[in-house]
Amino acid sequence: MSILVLASGGGSNFQALLDDADLRPHLRGLICNRPGAGCLERARASGLASQVLDHQGFESRQAFDEALAQAILDINPDWIVMAGFMRILGEPFMREFDGKMVNIHPSLLPKYKGLNTHQRALDAGDTHAGVSVHWATAELDGGPLIAQRSVAIEPSDDASTLAARVLQQEHQVYPAVCRALTQGRLQMKNGTTWLDGQPMDHWDRF
Repeated sequence: MSILVLASGGGSNFQALLDDADLRPHLRGLICNRPGAGCLERARASGLASQVLDHQGFESRQAFDEALAQAILDINPDWIVMAGFMRILGEPFMREFDGKMVNIHPSLLPKYKGLNTHQRALDAGDTHAGVSVHWATAELDGGPLIAQRSVAIEPSDDASTLAARVLQQEHQVYPAVCRALTQGRLQMKNGTTWLDGQPMDHWDRF
């Protein structure tokens, strides 16, 4: 089964996918919405096909969403993996690819959807932060969970040190989830995550 990656930034999670020997043959390409983003150089260095769809070049969000949808349909991947794709996509787009898109988010969802997750965890006095992998839906960072990994917050932590430790877990859990996608072990049915033919009720399987 094939994977298309959507990314916007430096692409460290994208690099983790590229570096996974079992996963690399399944990667079909990268689409990036920001010219000059680091993920594009990572794709070039790896020999993976990439293309830029600059969202600033479209007259509306809908026009961008339609162009992105067509680009995805042209590649026709089995799965779409968002790896730091910093663009909110409209409900029609999300409906078209429902059950085929996964996303990674640097918090223990449902806590701290959106941005500045690490500082928000620190400000709240949380004892743990972490990373979640979930199905991408029209609700921002709100799709059904697939996996989570927790990271203890140390008294000396600031947002940067906490982010670095969470990122280490991101680089482990996302390739593991994507391998399960390519192996046909993982799917979403009726809003529930299924792994190996069974509905999941906890998120530490990866």
